Amino acid sequence: MTITATSLALTPHFPYAFSICTLVTDKAQYQRFLTSFENAGFNNSDCEFLYIDNSENNQADAYQGINRMIHAASGRYLICCHQDILLDFDQRPTLEQQITILEQQDPNWAILGNAGGTDNLGIPLKVRITDPHADNRHSGSLPARVLSLDENFLVLKKTANLGLSHDLKGFHHYGTDFCLHADMLGFHCYVIDFHLRHLSAGTRSPHFYHSKKLFINRYQQRLRSRWLRSPCTPLFLSNSSWRNSLCNCPLAYRWVKKWHKFKNFI
Repeated sequence: MTITATSLALTPHFPYAFSICTLVTDKAQYQRFLTSFENAGFNNSDCEFLYIDNSENNQADAYQGINRMIHAASGRYLICCHQDILLDFDQRPTLEQQITILEQQDPNWAILGNAGGTDNLGIPLKVRITDPHADNRHSGSLPARVLSLDENFLVLKKTANLGLSHDLKGFHHYGTDFCLHADMLGFHCYVIDFHLRHLSAGTRSPHFYHSKKLFINRYQQRLRSRWLRSPCTPLFLSNSSWRNSLCNCPLAYRWVKKWHKFKNFI
């Protein structure tokens, strides 16, 4: 038996330029969406359109469905978006120009969107959209680096290998989940100047607030301070530089090891 090995190129080949991924509950609305994208320059010559059919019953929530589409997608860039957006203003060349700008300014970008916020709660959101709130909304100098993005339109760089949390469910906050994962992997997220129409203003139902509570609880657990032991060395991880300095020293390791042995004994 002879084993054949394949040498991988550092720059992967992508059969498509864009994979457009959508959760569909209204097929008539999705058809308008497809027509809008085709008129804007996205067609089957170098784009694939993937969707999860939730029109008859809820086959998948956003976290599960988008992860499935990301796994199946073959595009260099993934557009994860709502079925109720229309490309009534800017077209494909504008989006490609925005991607080129980011590649030049910050090759470590991973996600682009049209509405998002930073850690400064005192300044307005960065926005570029037309929706029921107002026409031609444009807030702030763009592109603008942010820490969260709205889910109506997200452009992901395939090579960033991002996915959504498998222990979260529902249809809310997954844009922020994407951005947190990107940040942890060393990537950056931006609001860009790509103007489209979103037919929905968004709703804050009881499901929204329940999802927010679950989201906070999950990240409270993930971002906790912790001791851990790698095969080569013990580690203490936290977001505090002085706690990391204090706890990552031989004396601290010895004391914690004794404490753990005592807890294990009792």
